[in-house]
Formats: sequence, C-alpha cells, structure tokens
Amino acid sequence: MRIFNFIFTIVLFSTLATQSQTVHKHSEWNTLLQSHVDLDGNVNYKGFKKNETQLDTYLELLNLNPPQESWSKNEKKAYLINAYNAFTVKLIVENYPLESIKDIGGFFNNPFTTEFAKIGDKEYSLDDIEKEMLLKMGDPRVHFAVNCASESCPKLLNEAYVASKLDKQLDASASYFINSEENKLSKTKVELSKIFKWYASDFEKNGQSVIDFINQYSKEKISENASISYLPYSWKLNEK
Repeated sequence: MRIFNFIFTIVLFSTLATQSQTVHKHSEWNTLLQSHVDLDGNVNYKGFKKNETQLDTYLELLNLNPPQESWSKNEKKAYLINAYNAFTVKLIVENYPLESIKDIGGFFNNPFTTEFAKIGDKEYSLDDIEKEMLLKMGDPRVHFAVNCASESCPKLLNEAYVASKLDKQLDASASYFINSEENKLSKTKVELSKIFKWYASDFEKNGQSVIDFINQYSKEKISENASISYLPYSWKLNEK
C-alpha cells in the first residue's frame, strides 16, 4: 500500500508539473463549480467538502503554476479570480459548518487578511489577491467576479473564468449583479450594494461617476442627480 501511495504521488505531481508548463484552462475548477454551484450562485459546501481532494489538487496546480510575465493580462486576471474564489471555498470547507465567513478567525486575525493561499510557494491573503493584485490591474468588473462566500456578495459563477471569454464573462457578471435584488434602481433614486460605497474610487475611473458605471449595465437608466443610499450587507453564508 505504501508503494502504491508513493507511486500515485509521483504520478500526480508529474501530471501537475506537466500541466503547469502551459497556461491554465481551469478545467478542474470548472468541474467542481458545475457540480456544486447553481445558476443563482448558491453553493453546496457539503458537496465541496466531499470533493476536497479534487479541490486540493486544483489549488496545488495553481501553486505550481503562478502567473508569468509571458501571460496575457486576461490570463493573469482569470487565474487570480479563480484563485480567490477557490481559496475562499477551501477556507469555508476547512471551517465548515459555519454561518458566516466572518466567524473564522478573531479580532487580530480575520479571514480576509490571513495569509494561507499558497501561490508559487508564497502565502497570500484573500485581500492580497483582490486588492494588491486584481484591483491594481484597473478593471472594476472584477468586483462582480470574486466571491466572499456571503449572501450579499456578487454570486459565485458556476463556471471557471477563462482568458478566451473573460471580457464576456465579466460583463455578464457585472450586469447580473447590478440588476439583481442587491440593488434597487430607479431613474431618480437608487439603493446600492455597499460594494459601490466601499470601492467607489475603483468605479470612478476616467472622470466617470459610480452612476455612470452602473448605467453601462443597468436596465433602468439612472439620472446623474439621483439620490443614493446603501442597503444592508448580509454576511450570511451563500449556501444552498
């Protein structure tokens, strides 16, 4: 049995090393998402826990093949979005059952600042991946792609983000969230997700306002002079 396990480990890491020589297609993550996330972004964490070995295999593949200078911007962006989401699921699975991601850690050690996500043999926090890597790429649409395992967070897409169709996926995710019940929109009055308050500067690029950004995707066109307030944010686990 020990010999079998040793051989299996060698084959596994040989396979991962071979895969790491090419840009990720994220097929392993796609399979897990298709199995455990519905079209509304509700997550079956019990199912993920049963498939934790497959999740760990994908995370190790990410670790062995971090973004390279030769990769395109969309390849790097897709990698980081999927990494954020997969490591968040791993964090929930490791601490499951729980009612909220906020239940993990303590006052000086919260789930978003704890360095646990191994990429290229260096450990990063979720905030490192989102704020220090993804957002510095200058695309505010990533706010609607990363998922913090909470009800008020933009939904976890039930497919992996991939470079070949990333812009289409990001536009669809932005449109879905902006027109969802997480925002209440009308021409003269809007009640917005606090994401638009917390990260306002990310949406105010090139002289545009938050309303200008929302109007790119909103079914209801909003006046620039509309009154703005913010809805409560639920950190309850996005579990089905």
